[in-house]
Amino acid sequence: MGQSWDWQVFLRDDGGGRTYLEWLLSAWGWTLSVSALGLVVALAVGSLMGILRTTPNKWLVFLGNAWTELFRNIPLLVQVFLWYHVLPSLFLSLRQVPSFVLVVFALGFFTSARISEQVKAGIEALPKGQRYAGLAMGLTLPQTYRFVLLPMAFRIVIPPLTSESMNIIKNSSVAFAVSVAELTMFAMQAQEETSRGIEVYLAVTGLYFVSAFAINRIALFIENRVQVPGMIGGTK
Repeated sequence: MGQSWDWQVFLRDDGGGRTYLEWLLSAWGWTLSVSALGLVVALAVGSLMGILRTTPNKWLVFLGNAWTELFRNIPLLVQVFLWYHVLPSLFLSLRQVPSFVLVVFALGFFTSARISEQVKAGIEALPKGQRYAGLAMGLTLPQTYRFVLLPMAFRIVIPPLTSESMNIIKNSSVAFAVSVAELTMFAMQAQEETSRGIEVYLAVTGLYFVSAFAINRIALFIENRVQVPGMIGGTK
């Protein structure tokens, strides 16, 4: 006979002076925080590496390629453990850094390798004449990227960036491995304490879905507002 559901489990005291619902919402907050800060790191570093890979300077191209290949070919969980166990042994100052921050950088650098590919593809999708036109107008190469190439390239790559933003929500679950109290860690501990795995995991699954779906809707709104008619991703 099937087990009946008991959603009242979230109103129980977890033994620490709060309910399981309060713990769940706190864990959701940690998941969103890790994801948001990781995305900021990923966008900043990934965009820079994507730009370097399209410059005429072969050494900058090498640097961008090396970064991308390094961080996309090491599993994310291994990178988290490297940040948490290995680097603090080599750089003693990192022992004072909270595990939350270390996970943010691990997640951000891992995702930056993927964003680097997308930014590179967006820039290379533009007609080469745009770069030459910017330089012909007297702009420096950095100014050409800033005012001519990047504004168009980022419009092109909004759809894949949306996917990466949704993925980073899901990938943030690795933070449980270094004791960050996010959703996956909550689910594991709450299920063990309450023996209500169905309710706990359904609630956590729902929050992951809501988070990813919200990012999808926000990105779609932005895409519709900034798309350029006639360009890739724009309305013909």
